[in-house]
Amino acid sequence: MVTSKLNLNRIQSDLNIIGEFLIKLKRLSELSKEDFLSDERNPASCESFLRRCIEAMFDIGRHILAKSFNFKPLEYKEIARELGKRGIVSEEYSGVLEKIAGYRNRMVHFYKEITDEELYDIIHSNLGDIERFIGEITLFLEKYKETLEGKEEH
Repeated sequence: MVTSKLNLNRIQSDLNIIGEFLIKLKRLSELSKEDFLSDERNPASCESFLRRCIEAMFDIGRHILAKSFNFKPLEYKEIARELGKRGIVSEEYSGVLEKIAGYRNRMVHFYKEITDEELYDIIHSNLGDIERFIGEITLFLEKYKETLEGKEEH
């Protein structure tokens, strides 16, 4: 059910931003733990790139839900659940997105608890979750475009 057209340029722009930050996070992940922790700029950069990736992910999710389903969730966890319920991402991945949403809230509201070691571990263990988002949204967009093309042919 599409209530209005998605702004595909906006979504692609946000996907590009996520991709750019992901490249920067991967570069940081190439550092040894000792090198990563020895320069205070590394964890600070990591935290910023990670938070902005997550925020762009949920901006995309919110836009898709608002335009496709006239649904305007405010909470990131709610966005994650609805993306899965409505088949925009897989149900299984929506659970991962809920955890990502929780981590983003922790970064913003409990920032004093975030450790440099924790950030180092995340860029070594969890960047695939961001890559998966790009893949699942790209797949959704391909189906969306096919639907639009089908409507234009009629």
